[in-house]
Order: sequence, then structure tokens, then C-alpha cells
Amino acid sequence: MAAPPQSQCFGGTSISSAQRPPLPESKPRNLPIPKPKPQLPAVSSTAQVAEAETFPDNNRIGSRKENEKETRVRKEEVNRKIASQKAISVILRREATKAVIEKKRGPTNSKKLLPRTVLEALHERVAALNWESALKVFELLREQLWYRPNTGMYIKLIVMLGKCKQPKKAQSLFQDMVDEGCIVNHESYTALLSAYSRSGLFNQAFSILNQMKKTPGCQPDIYTYSILIKSCLHFFDFDKVQTLLSDMETQGIKPNTITYNTLIDAYGKTGRFEEMESTLMQMLSERNCEPDVWTMNSTLRAFGSSGQLETMERCYEKFQSSGIRPNIKTFNVLLDSYGKAGDYDKMSSVMEYMQKYYFSWTIVTYNVVIDAFGRAGDLKQMEYLFRLMRSERFKPNCVTLCSLVRAYGRAGAVNKIGGILRFIENSDVMLDTVFFNCLIDAYGRMGSLAEMKEVLEMMEKRGCKPDKITYSTMIKGYLSSGITSRAKELQDVMKKEETASLLEEIGARKK
Repeated sequence: MAAPPQSQCFGGTSISSAQRPPLPESKPRNLPIPKPKPQLPAVSSTAQVAEAETFPDNNRIGSRKENEKETRVRKEEVNRKIASQKAISVILRREATKAVIEKKRGPTNSKKLLPRTVLEALHERVAALNWESALKVFELLREQLWYRPNTGMYIKLIVMLGKCKQPKKAQSLFQDMVDEGCIVNHESYTALLSAYSRSGLFNQAFSILNQMKKTPGCQPDIYTYSILIKSCLHFFDFDKVQTLLSDMETQGIKPNTITYNTLIDAYGKTGRFEEMESTLMQMLSERNCEPDVWTMNSTLRAFGSSGQLETMERCYEKFQSSGIRPNIKTFNVLLDSYGKAGDYDKMSSVMEYMQKYYFSWTIVTYNVVIDAFGRAGDLKQMEYLFRLMRSERFKPNCVTLCSLVRAYGRAGAVNKIGGILRFIENSDVMLDTVFFNCLIDAYGRMGSLAEMKEVLEMMEKRGCKPDKITYSTMIKGYLSSGITSRAKELQDVMKKEETASLLEEIGARKK
């Protein structure tokens, strides 16, 4: 594979050594590991002790009042939870059968729920993107005697449905909002447009955009265009992006920092370095649109992920010399880039700098360093970091588990993978198809074909659908073990899945 062209990062002019970012030269190969934070014992100050000895009555009175306050707060919290449970109970009874509901709750009981209870239940489900349950709670809310239609509430629900790839439900809810007499503004139109564009239904999204232009008081703004541009970039439809940028210019709408950052990030991730730098130069030419730390992180990630470490470092220098200070995400990008390139000396330097200037590790930092040790084959240090991560109350996620499984697969440690699966059984980690693909690859590498086959059953139980990578990885495993018949069966299954998926996509776009 040909190496990507070496970019110069806005001209490639160097800065003096006095302005270089604090990334020391080569350090020892062993990476510094953060030590667990010691637990400090609670010690009363001298002033507190003296006050307690001088004013014992005041302390007792204050303590009694504090205890009464805590008791009152606990009682209110218990009552609030009971009310929430009653609301949830009503919803569950609705889901059972209508006859049973009417029998148990009475004809008007469910219409007199406390507003705070129902609204909190709705907020929790919207925040968790639990769209089916959220719509049921909203239906219950609309039955309350105190309910009044609210545009903002509808917008939040439409945005949630867009994130959950439910554009038809979003359209239905939008129509309900109109029917209830809510004010339809550019925010509600933008939410509906976002719902369609997130699902790749650009014909409907652009139709809404044109409708907004014709509707008084609902003209699209930079936020509307930025959302649509981001969706087009997500589906790699760069032609539509250029159309939108031209349309913005015609409408007199100038891109803002978020728009430019979205473009820079997308161009960088797809290796379109010329477009990325052109966008960055255009951003620099704007008076009221300055680069920020997000701009820096996207640029560094683009060059670092493609192995252009020298260009990445030059960009880092340039951004720092212009007054943009790095944050923890910046250092995570640097660590990830150096780790994947196997440059453990510079990776160590970044970690030492983070420790020196008190940049606390995040779950992303742990994931990056765990992956680096796994790639290097240092399972002992990798496992130590995994234990340290949990002791620091960071919850391992799919990225963490994928790194562990990949490392064990390379090392042929099948028993260790069994330990990871036992950990998953005793946790509430949400697994995705990517994790199962890593698991299949690990078993295939070790020739554990029976275990590899069982992963499909695990996926079905977890509600994860196999994708093209799943079948390709399994085929590779069977072929490496000489079992061509099973590989041929999976190839046929994969072709059928691809055909069905293509037909479904065409049908959705026609609608």
C-alpha cells in the first residue's frame, strides 16, 4: 500500500526550538504508569476541634438541625421515588392489557400523575435514547389533565428519534405537533431534517430544507446547514457537501468554527489532506472564525492516524505557537498516534508530560495505552493497567475489551479470553458487533473453530447482527484451518445478506 503524501501543514514553516512543544527526546522504553491515588484519611482541623470544645451547645443544635434536614430530604426522595414507581407501574399496566389497566387503576387515576414525576421519567428515557419507552411515557403525559402542548418538548423527542434512526416516527411526531397547534419554527424543521439526514435519506432532508426557505420565519441558519453537512460527510457524499456550501454562500450564510471543524475532521478521517488543508487555510482567512483546540485535535488525528508523525508534530508546534493550548484529548491523540506507530519513546514522553502537569487520565487514555501494550505483546503491563483502570472506577467499555481480546488472540492465550467473557457475564457492558468480530478473529487465529462458531450464538443472544466483516473473518478462519466447505457455506450466506440489505436500502430511498 502506497504511503500517503506528506503534507506540510499550512506551509510547513518551522518555528524556533524555543517555541517547540514540551515533547522531550527519546526516553526509556518502559512507559510510565500512573500510580493509584492514595486515600487520605479525614482529619479535623485545629479550628474545628477548638470550635467544638468552645461551643458544644451550638454544635449540638446545629447537628440536630442538620439531622432533621437530612431526614426531611430523605423522606422527600423516598416519596419522589414512590411516585415515579407508580407512574412506571401505570405504563407497565398499559403495556399488559387495557382491560387489566382499567380494572386496577380506575378510569381517571392515570390522568392525575404529578408533573415532575412524568417529566423526569420522560427525560431519563430521552437521555438514554430509549425511544420506544420515551414515546409511551409521552403518550401518558398527553393524557394528563395539566398537559399543554409544548414545541420544545416535541423538538427534543424528534431529535432523539433522529439519533435512533427513526425518521418515520419523527415525521409522525412532527405532524402531531402541528395538529396540536404548536408553533413550527426553524428549530423544529431542523430537528426533522436532522432525523432524515442521520438515516441517509437525503431526498427528504433536502426537501425539508427547500420547504424551510419558502416558509416565513423558518429560514435555515448555519446550525441547519452544519447538521446536514455533517450527515453528508458521514455517508461520504462530498458532492452534496459542496452543493450545500455553495447554497450557504448564495443565502449569505458564512460557515462558523463548528462547520469548519466538521469539514476538517471528515476530510482528515478519509485521507483527503489537500481538502483538509484548504479548508483550514480558508478558516484562517476568516476574521470572525478562529481555529480552536477541536481544530488542532482533528488535524493532529488526521496526520497521526496516517503515520505522518513529523507533520503531526509540526502542526502541534504551529497550533501552540498561535496560542491554542492542548487538552486531554490532544494528548490522547498523540498517545494513540505514537502507540500505533510503535514509537514508545515519544509515547513515554507524552505520558511523563501529562503526569508533570497534572493531566488526569480518562477512559480514552487507558484504552489507548492498554492497546499500545497489547500491540507490543506486553500482556503483564496491559493487565496491570486494566486492573488499575477498574480500581480508579473507570468502567471498561467495548474498546477496552477489543484491545484485550486482540492481544490475547495474537499471543494465543485462549484461557485469558475465557476470563474476559466471564468478566462480561458479571458486568453490564454493552457489547457491539465490533467486539464480536474481534472475538471471532482471535479464535480464528488460534484455530479454536468450535469457540468461533459459538460467537454467532452469543451475538444472537445479545441482539447483535453479524455484518460483512463477521462473515469474512469467519471465512478466513475456516480457510486457514483447511475447512473449505464451511467457508463456502458462509460465502453464500454473506451474498444473500448483502443482496437483502441492498434491496432494503433501495426500498427505503424510494419511499
